[in-house]
Amino acid sequence: VNLLTVVLCFLLVVIGAYVRLSNAGLSCPSWPGCYGQVVVPSQPGQVARDDLRYPDRPVRPAKAWKEMIHRYLAGIVSLLVLLMAVMAIVAARSRRSGIPLVLPLVILGIILVQVIFGALTVIWEVEPIIVTTHLMLGFATLALLWWMWLLQFAPEPTVDGLPHGVEIWSAIGLAVLTVQIFLGGWTSTNYAGVACPNLPTCLGSWFPPFDYGKAFALWHPLGLNYEGGILSEKARATIHMTHRYGAAVVTLILGSLGLRLVFGSGRALWQMLGWLLLLTLLLQVAIGISMIEWHFPLWLTDAHTGGAALLMLSVVTLNHYFWSARRRLKLT
Repeated sequence: VNLLTVVLCFLLVVIGAYVRLSNAGLSCPSWPGCYGQVVVPSQPGQVARDDLRYPDRPVRPAKAWKEMIHRYLAGIVSLLVLLMAVMAIVAARSRRSGIPLVLPLVILGIILVQVIFGALTVIWEVEPIIVTTHLMLGFATLALLWWMWLLQFAPEPTVDGLPHGVEIWSAIGLAVLTVQIFLGGWTSTNYAGVACPNLPTCLGSWFPPFDYGKAFALWHPLGLNYEGGILSEKARATIHMTHRYGAAVVTLILGSLGLRLVFGSGRALWQMLGWLLLLTLLLQVAIGISMIEWHFPLWLTDAHTGGAALLMLSVVTLNHYFWSARRRLKLT
């Protein structure tokens, strides 16, 4: 159940990004149904009477189905997490649990908050901070589900050949990557991806005129439709370039950590984890560069979210093994 939930949660994150990038997030302006129905209405006449308050949003089945598939999948993941929480409680009572009971309960709590933010995304018409928080909660759920799977099924690491201090750097790498994922979500929800269509500079400059005050104002007035974005080009360029600077920092930290594991350790396990980190990092960098060079095709832009999720899972795996090995070393 755990691994299935991880896979479905990964798909949920990627499909959620696809819904947002294809401007389908408000294609079902009611929640949790679509125009008051469980399935997408195919004709305007099928719209429920209480949802005729959206005369400016005619039914577009192709887009609406994207949003509803995302909601269906979110419902399945939520039920699986609930099942895992119940199983963990039963196992804890019989003292057969190999994981802390608090972990599945925390994941369940995040899921419940995630549902609220999913509803607010529609009700508040894709307010950027709400959509970005919704994305971050999805990544948090995925990371914790994967951590729970590692606790149950990953083999215990040996402490031989563990480079000194790598657990600290892996924790720093996870923190920096989390900030970078937030910046990526902020770039997407403010439609700042196309603000800098060239590499390596933005509009011919490494440091174009910035407006950090407006670019990172986290709250905007309610009652506006934020689909398509409302920020100036200057503010969008600020967001975009900050995301690029963050990418350089992440690449430096995680790349150095990966190289240290590959070439600074004599053990196959640590070298394998180093290669895993380097491959997922290079994949994400390649996707990011190609996305700009090829003028932001939808499939590649969505793959950038999937690449971020894979990179995060590899960094979570590193943290699990490093801290498990360090804990075993202290016990010996």
